[in-house]
Amino acid sequence: MYDARLWTPRGFRYGQALQQPFALELQYLRKLEGSAIASRSIDEMRRVGSFTDAQAQAWLVAMRELFPNVSAGERITGVNLPGEGAEFWVNGQRVGVVKDVNFARLFFGIWLDERTSEPKMRAQLLQGLQP
Repeated sequence: MYDARLWTPRGFRYGQALQQPFALELQYLRKLEGSAIASRSIDEMRRVGSFTDAQAQAWLVAMRELFPNVSAGERITGVNLPGEGAEFWVNGQRVGVVKDVNFARLFFGIWLDERTSEPKMRAQLLQGLQP
């Protein structure tokens, strides 16, 4: 569905990921609708933590506004903003911010949390980084 890359500063420790800036880039391998990306993100966020239906609805609305339909080769990049939330870029263009640290924790947890549905991808993303 996509290739993922984790961009981190020198000295990054994944056990303290949310206290540090980093970027997670997804380069899509096929065409996907932005609304489907947003809906799947909510489903995956539920795997790594709990949140209210009101939060889910607000986050779904935000992601549907930020995530466009993508084609093969296009990129969506999320940047962790410690203590603030997550900033999103599409093909190198800034599209907006979700100012909610809980959203950022759960969204990036899709790939970085131990409860991820893709443990092999998590291991590859974190390979060579300090815990």
